[in-house]
Amino acid sequence: MQPWSRELTGRLDELEIESEALRGNALGDPNVRPLWVYTPPGYDDEPERRYPCVYVIQGLTGQLDMWRNREPFRPNYPEMVDELFAGGEAPPTLVAFVDCWTSLGGSQFLNSPGTGRYQDFLCDEAVAFVDERYRTIPDRDHRGIQGKSSGGYGALVTPMLRPDVFSALASHAGDALFEACYLPEFRETVRALRDQYEGSFDRFWEDFRSRPAFSKKEDGILLNVWCMAACYSTDDDGTVRLPFDVATGKQIDDVWQRWLDKDPVRLIPRHADEMRSMRAIWLDGGTKDEWFLDNGAVAVSKELEAIGVDHTLELFDAGHMSIGYRYPRSLAFLSAALASRA
Repeated sequence: MQPWSRELTGRLDELEIESEALRGNALGDPNVRPLWVYTPPGYDDEPERRYPCVYVIQGLTGQLDMWRNREPFRPNYPEMVDELFAGGEAPPTLVAFVDCWTSLGGSQFLNSPGTGRYQDFLCDEAVAFVDERYRTIPDRDHRGIQGKSSGGYGALVTPMLRPDVFSALASHAGDALFEACYLPEFRETVRALRDQYEGSFDRFWEDFRSRPAFSKKEDGILLNVWCMAACYSTDDDGTVRLPFDVATGKQIDDVWQRWLDKDPVRLIPRHADEMRSMRAIWLDGGTKDEWFLDNGAVAVSKELEAIGVDHTLELFDAGHMSIGYRYPRSLAFLSAALASRA
């Protein structure tokens, strides 16, 4: 136990899962992944009791062991989860932490020829893995999903695309309203590529992987734009298509449309029945979010209102970073909704 760590009242099991869905992925990333499962206090004392389960996914560049990180004067998330359930502030729930990281920084939890079959991994393999090893209630009505940023995007779209798996979601500052959160970075990408990398993403990646990551100002923008293209607009043969000309920044409309087709704001009208089947939906965003994902949350909320779907939307005074203190609020919300079906 490290200094200043908190002894858990529940238990955090650190496991590994071997994925067939990720085997042979285009990036050559590992198909054996860490997977953590938190069991609430009392789990081992009531061997006949079964529990709902919430799946937790991370934002761009998030690796599973980063959940151990803590900010000054704050507990880390597993400690906050334990505090929530140990204090009786939410019905007992299993919490599964799933790794969908890629060597581009993330996967958006989609199936893509550019990254791998991460939706299949999450929905078909990780869920089955947990159901086989823990006393879950193994149906959609007792599963939820929670994430922030790119994880918030995954938490929004996964239940739309796989409503057979999840019936409740919590999206913290999730990627949505793509013209607000992505378009401004395209022009910055053009300049950075021109001035530093002779207009070549290949040169960027060669440089990025030769030195400490994020040691240059432009690293985050360039990584984000390429990773999103790999997730949203990769051809079947693995060719990553950018939605703009790298020399001028001129928009390439048909590729940009492929991005918009995956925007939660545009997906909701096409998946209205799936969203109406959700038992609980939580949205939030900081009013100073640097990527304007508060605007995205409001846009998602408006689309849900238009199709008559009840949901919770909270805007709060913060930016995009350091909002982990918000996660227990939505976890309690999801746990209560899932327990009501037990």
